[in-house]
Amino acid sequence: MSEYIILSIFLFLGAFIAAAATVVGLVLGYRTRKTKNKMAPYECGMETYGNARIQFKVGYYIFALLFLVFDVEALFLLPVLANYREIMSGAAGLSPMLVVIDLVIFFAILVAGLAYVWKKGILKWE
Repeated sequence: MSEYIILSIFLFLGAFIAAAATVVGLVLGYRTRKTKNKMAPYECGMETYGNARIQFKVGYYIFALLFLVFDVEALFLLPVLANYREIMSGAAGLSPMLVVIDLVIFFAILVAGLAYVWKKGILKWE
């Protein structure tokens, strides 16, 4: 039971620190208005227009989530690939066929997500 108490304390502290940082940023943050210098071309040399948060909201968020999906994929594949010989020989205590089936299901879900964002046109570079 003490493990759950420690876990709940850490979850509470994490949420509190995140909320406190947000509130401090909103209260003490520097607010600016659109000026000629702020809207001037930056490093890319292109003129700025519109609001990126509104205009490209869906595309940027889906692109970021797609990056996270493939990042998590690499994270989950690392233990399997690091212990490949032990798993396939049966020394790891896992059935090799079970591991293969799990990996096939895992990749099928990832390919379905990739097909979805490809169909939505998120991966097009304009």
